[in-house]
Formats: sequence, structure tokens, C-alpha cells
Amino acid sequence: MASAEDVKKLRDLTGAGVMECKKALDEAGGSTDKAVEILREKGVARAEKRSGRETGQGLVESYIHAGGRIGVLVEINCETDFVARTDDFKKLAHDVAMQIAGIPTTLAISEDDLPEGAEGTIEETVLLKQPFIKDGSRTIESLVKDAIAKTGENIQIRRFARYELGQ
Repeated sequence: MASAEDVKKLRDLTGAGVMECKKALDEAGGSTDKAVEILREKGVARAEKRSGRETGQGLVESYIHAGGRIGVLVEINCETDFVARTDDFKKLAHDVAMQIAGIPTTLAISEDDLPEGAEGTIEETVLLKQPFIKDGSRTIESLVKDAIAKTGENIQIRRFARYELGQ
């Protein structure tokens, strides 16, 4: 049986509810790492269910890198203004903007948006398929799905623009 301290630790890591954390820890035999994976899988399933919901709120995040030589604007949408104002949502927007600034080959958000004749691999050109620059074991798509699971709302990266001095 999971201790209250373990449940709290897992809840802090994932944002999942107390009962979900307790069940995941029990199912994982007390292993926090396995419990995180179980919750992540459940979160992905819930994210799929929410994908059809309208996202009319959100924010535009800017990021300037390399002494003002690279700039990014990215629009990320969610369902409510309440979620758009949360620190987790703002961190997601910042991380996505930083990802776009750091990977100059990013051409599209999803494979469906790729321009015809685009050169490069899917992992180089499609934002959602790229390994996250802060943690290469995760993709941008998994970051978004984790945020969906944590907030309970549909979240979409709507559009972005990347500017580089001299390009």
C-alpha cells in the first residue's frame, strides 16, 4: 500500500489526482517511476478523448535567443482562460518557443502541415515529433499530452514564426 508521502510526491510530479496516484502506485508495486509511466499512459488516453474540443483561449509566447539574433513567436491554445494563466501552461509555451528557436530545421507543427518537397527527416522538420531539447527521451508531442492530462483541457500548438538575423 502506498504511503501518503509517496502519493504526494507522485502528485507533485504529475499533477494527477490523489486517488489516481494511489492506484498507480499500487499497480506499480510502489515504484514511482513505473507509476509515472502508468499515469502518463492514462493521460495520453484522456488526451485523445479531448482532441476534438474547441480551443479558443491561450497565449502567444515570445522567445529571444543568442543576443537578439533569433526570435520566436508561438501561439498555443487551450479551452479556458483559467488554464492559459497557469504557470504550467506558460512553462509549456516557453519550452515550445525555446524548442523552435533551438531547431532551425523546424518547418511545421505536424506532418500534415509539412510543405510539399520539404527536405529533412520528420524528427528534424516536424515540431511535435522532435525530441525535446531539455530531455531527449521525450518529444514535444509528449509534453503537450502531459499538459493535457494535467490540465484536463485540450491544448493545441496553433502556429509559430521563427526569425533569424540575416535569414
